[in-house]
Amino acid sequence: MTVRQEIEDKLRAAFAPRDIEVVDDSASHAGHAGAPAAGQSHFNVMLRSSDFEGKNRVARHRAVHAALGAELIGRIHALALDLDV
Repeated sequence: MTVRQEIEDKLRAAFAPRDIEVVDDSASHAGHAGAPAAGQSHFNVMLRSSDFEGKNRVARHRAVHAALGAELIGRIHALALDLDV
């Protein structure tokens, strides 16, 4: 399973989103410091879920990081989050 699929599966399970898109943007960062040659390190996530209602940006980001877990977060170099209700 790819890291992109792991991210999507964990976020779907945690938030039952009405809309989700996980994009592996690693190729755009090839050769940059911290970017592994194998890729699967830079991701853009767009997630819409009613679970975010009433939560500020920091609380939403913390919820996503908790849902992904420390092990998976540790394998990701960059994670851009676009989170809304």
